[in-house]
Amino acid sequence: MNSKEQILVRITGQDRPGLTASVMAILAKYEAEVLDIGQADIHSTLSLGILMRVNEQMSGQVMKELLFKATELQVNIGFSPITDDLYEQWVGQQGKNRYILTIIARSLSARQIEAATKVVANHGLNIDSILRLTGRKSILHPEKNVRACIEFSLRGALADRALLQSDLMHMAADMQMDFSFQHDDMFRRMRRLICFDMDSTLIQTECIDELAIRAGVGDKVKAITERAMRGELDFKQSFTQRVALLKGLDVSVMQDIAEHLPITEGVDRLMTVLKRCGYKIAILSGGFTFFGEYLQRKYGIDYVYANELEVDENGKLTGRYVGDVVDGKRKAELLRLIAQVEKVNLAQTIAVGDGANDLPMISQAGLGIAFHAKPRVVANAKQSINTIGLDGVLYFLGFKDSYIDS
Repeated sequence: MNSKEQILVRITGQDRPGLTASVMAILAKYEAEVLDIGQADIHSTLSLGILMRVNEQMSGQVMKELLFKATELQVNIGFSPITDDLYEQWVGQQGKNRYILTIIARSLSARQIEAATKVVANHGLNIDSILRLTGRKSILHPEKNVRACIEFSLRGALADRALLQSDLMHMAADMQMDFSFQHDDMFRRMRRLICFDMDSTLIQTECIDELAIRAGVGDKVKAITERAMRGELDFKQSFTQRVALLKGLDVSVMQDIAEHLPITEGVDRLMTVLKRCGYKIAILSGGFTFFGEYLQRKYGIDYVYANELEVDENGKLTGRYVGDVVDGKRKAELLRLIAQVEKVNLAQTIAVGDGANDLPMISQAGLGIAFHAKPRVVANAKQSINTIGLDGVLYFLGFKDSYIDS
């Protein structure tokens, strides 16, 4: 019985159609087994790695023919023997301790990438591959691509994930970029339910503040709102106080406010992709059902849970609300309930919000994202987006611009 050996083949140089096929033709001729293969191509510059297993008696001839073919194709080639023990170590590690780091900004510089990769290296993680998720930036028309995103596939034994998370958070703040660090498991690209806060997340305003301005109590309500969003006040108590100040406001102003809501950057693109890909979408808001249902009709959102204002027989707000308040605790309960109804594992859920009352659902979801959030929320969320629009969520899900825009 002929013994076999493993050889790692590395090929670099100018890429061209048929190059991989030419290499494989030689391996096929000698009935070599391909144990692993990987290829990257950057601006037609190829980097191809093949781990082959072949009869020892044939290995010299295989390498000789590959060397001749590389010369013919004008590419560089190198060979490294891989022992059985080393190969078995690789086999034992496959699928274990793998992570995805995604970094996003309006544009990414060498300094920002250095900072991210330095944190990774300091925690003993190795970069297996790097993938650009956004389209190439035009030099002549830079306004056409207003975001940059890179995804790193990482491997290694992570001793302290909380410390890594903290280091990434400080790095992102210093470098004015966003990041997501996720375990690379089966749920990573199988998210199915996404729950959004509404005010200051899907829309760039607080609806209760808009109503308060129309009622002439804007400053009073805004002050209470800001304290509640910072977590300084109990949400239910602050909500009750703010709603009471709206007493006597004509309900007709709500339609006008709804029709002029400032939609957050990236929402149209995000909703289009999520609906196209079959995601279930929910609004879980401490705001009001009137505005949530308006957005539901606009974007085809599946669920809306918010607070309903009481209206008297004259079409005036009474200063009271109907039913239970949708606060932070209720948002987390609703996320779990909708996941159960849709038969979705919690690990497949996403929650996005900006305020302290969003933290329970952000913590509960498989992927919790703080969006242009208050400092307390950013400090407690594992992922955050502060530099670009809401469609940045798509990159944390692994979408590429080439898929999104096709």
